[in-house]
Order: sequence, then C-alpha cells, then structure tokens
Amino acid sequence: MTKHPLTLVILNGKGAGDEALRAAITQLREEGFNIAVRVTWEKNDGLRYVKEAVALHADTVIAGGGDGTVNEIAAALVMQPAERRPVLGILPLGTANDFATSAAIPEDPEAALRLAILGKTTMIDIARVNQDRWFINMATGGFGTRITSETPEKLKSALGGVSYLIHGLTRVDALKPDSCQIEGSGFFWKGDALVIGIGNGRQAGGGQRLCPSALVNDGQLDISIVTAQELLTTLMHSLTSDEENPNIVSTRLQSLSIRSPNEMTFNLDGEPLTGREFQIEVLPAALACRLPPQCPLLV
Repeated sequence: MTKHPLTLVILNGKGAGDEALRAAITQLREEGFNIAVRVTWEKNDGLRYVKEAVALHADTVIAGGGDGTVNEIAAALVMQPAERRPVLGILPLGTANDFATSAAIPEDPEAALRLAILGKTTMIDIARVNQDRWFINMATGGFGTRITSETPEKLKSALGGVSYLIHGLTRVDALKPDSCQIEGSGFFWKGDALVIGIGNGRQAGGGQRLCPSALVNDGQLDISIVTAQELLTTLMHSLTSDEENPNIVSTRLQSLSIRSPNEMTFNLDGEPLTGREFQIEVLPAALACRLPPQCPLLV
C-alpha cells in the first residue's frame, strides 16, 4: 500500500459533529490516507495546530469551517518558514463560505477532502494589513462590515448567506457612509463611502460580489468603493447585480493606504479591525493551495 504523507485537518468547533464529514474522513482513512484531526476551541488554536503540523512535517493542512477559519489557517501558514510550509486545503463548513464558493470548491465533504489532499497545487496571494493582520478573501468596510457583524446568528443559521442582505435592508435607515481617502500607485479617491471592498477573492457577506473580477494569483487587489446619495437604490443594485454601477469606483492596486478622520472598522474575513489608518498590501504567491481545475479565481 502506498504510504501517504500526513494531512492535518483543522476544524472549527462548530463543524466537529458533522456526520457527513466524519464519514468522509473515515472513507479516506480506509483508503490509506494519513489524516489527523484537530478541533479549535479558543483564540490562537489555529496557529498552534499549524505549528504542530509543521513540526510533524505534514504535507497538507486543511481548514474546515467558514471564511474566518480559512483566513485564520492561511494567516498561520504564511507566518511559518516558507521551506517548511504545508499546502493549504479548504473544507467549506461555514454559513456563507464566500471564498470557497468563488473558488468553486465542492460543498460535498468527501469531494472537498479529496481535492484538498490530491488536487493540483497552485501558488496564491494573500493580503497583509498594518504589517500584522491578514486576509485571504476580502476586507470590507462600511455597510458590509456592519451587516456581517450585526446579523443575528439565528437568522444566519436559518437563511444562510441571504440573511446578510435581509438584515442589511432592515437596518438601512441607520447606515451612514464613512468619510475617508484611499490612495495607491496612480490612484487617489476622497469622499464618503457606503461600502469598501478590497478583494483578493470576489465576494463577502454571504454572496455580495463586491469585486467580481478579482483573481487570487495575479499579484493585485481589486478595489471597489460604493458611493451614493440614494443609499437604498445603490445598496440594492450593488448587492444584487453584476452590471456596471455608476456609483462604484473600481481599480486594482498592489498596495494602498486608507485614512479617515473618524474611526472605521474593516472586516478581514470575519475579524474586525478598527482604526483611522490602514496600510494594505498583497503578498504575491505567498501560499500553496489546492483549488479545483478551471477555478474561476485563477489567471
């Protein structure tokens, strides 16, 4: 029997009882795959398990959970020495799974596991914020940050990604734009932003396609700034249509700075970061990842 290298599956605690996942892991183990499982319980568990994977010379680390879990494991991996860094695999088990959806990763646990262990390895980018924070999918400010942080858990459990849109519409009277300036090489914008999307991936908040043309291996970040006086009209258009919107300013940058006279909060794949100044840069080809053939996010 062929001896397979170690694969360490790091599961968000919420997905640990998934029976279909248990069956999939059992099936692959019976086929000879060397799979170990760890379950996160508290902050920094993901980093601890990734360090364990490196010490055990694991070939692959699989992030099992939603976008927050994928980002946590990706950030932990990129902090490890490049020559010892395992390949990232993705097992979508969250509410929205925005990155996995954009990348066309299968929802079926066994299919996703097989892809994560046996798929072709591709080098992908990751974004760094203020030197010590990361995101693999998207950073969102303004409306996107508020609805993802405020949407009730019960609503998310019942309706999935569409719950973010429904909750956002119920709060539209309370939403106000953020005043800021955004600049990068050959680009400057200053004004009031209803939504800011900085995309390595294409969508966030349960299906909001804020950066519909973003690619994860082009060495660029896609920037979308939603500006409007008619907030409700623009909100509905920007969340439900891929058509060109005159109230959206778009560009691509390798790095950018955002400054605001007031505190702003950005959501980095589920993790909030608050401040008045943000320095954001892309690190090209920072991680090896197994993605599907014909993945829409690849050049």
